[in-house]
Amino acid sequence: MALPEPFSARELCARLAEERNRPLELLPLPKPTVPGTPSGMWLATEAGDYIFYDAQTSALHQEHIIVHEIGHMMCDHRSAGDGQRLYRQLDITDPRSVRTVLPRIRYSDVQEQEAEMIASLILEAAGRIPAPARLSGTLGGLESAMGLQGAGRRGTDMPCSRG
Repeated sequence: MALPEPFSARELCARLAEERNRPLELLPLPKPTVPGTPSGMWLATEAGDYIFYDAQTSALHQEHIIVHEIGHMMCDHRSAGDGQRLYRQLDITDPRSVRTVLPRIRYSDVQEQEAEMIASLILEAAGRIPAPARLSGTLGGLESAMGLQGAGRRGTDMPCSRG
């Protein structure tokens, strides 16, 4: 999918909703997040998708949270946790329609790493964050000698994991 120009997470969500032929709504979390609580989450229902984000943080951080959740959507990740428990804390009309809840708390599992990588790649392509600098000096020489140039970057042809 082509990124909107000028880039905005909201416009990206509109394009994604159109491409998926499903409504996608952005909703601020009801209060600022604190450590140990999600700063964003994707909620998929039978009727559509919802991305919740911390609206009390900087605009760039809000954008990153939203694009991270888009990463989960693009990979069709599934929650390993108790989605219904999290759902009860939200004000959506039909709890029986909830299919997926993915809170953004830990970065140790593969799904979180994939969503974070997708967010970084999208924001880098949109010019929101700088591209990683190539290693130079001794580290660059070691990387080159070991045939690892670009090994830290994930190719676009690599599939996402399924949850």
